[in-house]
Amino acid sequence: MRLRKKLFISSGRTFLNAKKRTVDSFVYTGGVAALFGKTLSSIWSFPLRKRQILEQMSKIGVASFPIVVLISFFTGIVLALQSAHQLQRMSAQMYIASLVGLSITRELGPVLTALIIAGRSGAAITAELGTMKVTEQIEALETLSANPVQYLVVPRFIALFVMVPLLTVYADFFGIIGGYLVGVGRLNITHAMYMKMTLVPLSIGDVMTGIAKSGVFAVIICFISCFEGMNSQGGAEGVGKSTTASVVKSFILIIMADCFFTAIFYFFGK
Repeated sequence: MRLRKKLFISSGRTFLNAKKRTVDSFVYTGGVAALFGKTLSSIWSFPLRKRQILEQMSKIGVASFPIVVLISFFTGIVLALQSAHQLQRMSAQMYIASLVGLSITRELGPVLTALIIAGRSGAAITAELGTMKVTEQIEALETLSANPVQYLVVPRFIALFVMVPLLTVYADFFGIIGGYLVGVGRLNITHAMYMKMTLVPLSIGDVMTGIAKSGVFAVIICFISCFEGMNSQGGAEGVGKSTTASVVKSFILIIMADCFFTAIFYFFGK
């Protein structure tokens, strides 16, 4: 009898916890969607703050450029070396160029760039806005009849939406360069052959697929980071928790979005 009672209590608690998490997820999704709607309306309803937009572009894009280039470059090298290990057995090492080019432009370039920006700039955005929230600076803006979304979120949204796709283009280029150095310098593929095997299979659609993904990733990074920052509570500890949650949620949603759009492009892009 006691065992049944314990099992009943345990199952009830599990059900309540699941219910609470489900409700919280819907509330969170609604809050992010509301912030997205307010941001879009603020873009069209208010004059853009060009100085703040340029500052955010510098912080997000220019400051992230070296690390994006380095990681993409070495990713291209590693991808070429790993594929060479198998393709050389079949005397098909010339196809390394095609493999690197397509993999970088369609998947690795946009995903790696988005993860870097989420971990670097997304965390910084959350920490900055979270600090403003717990020190009541956001409430001060509202007291002065300033729109916090228009003042804080819009410049970051525009900067991310412009800079993430642009950084993705650079990531694609330097990733292909990394593979080129391995193919030409280590595997004795001629320059003309490597360029031909890179450019012939690669189409504009492949490049635009990666850029389109990066635009979606930029939206995810922006609104997760800003929402977490603007809803921080509990002082410095709360800001730290919000920053961690922002990075983790951004990473998960980026991978999920990449899987979703890859499936769409695969089944409907033919």
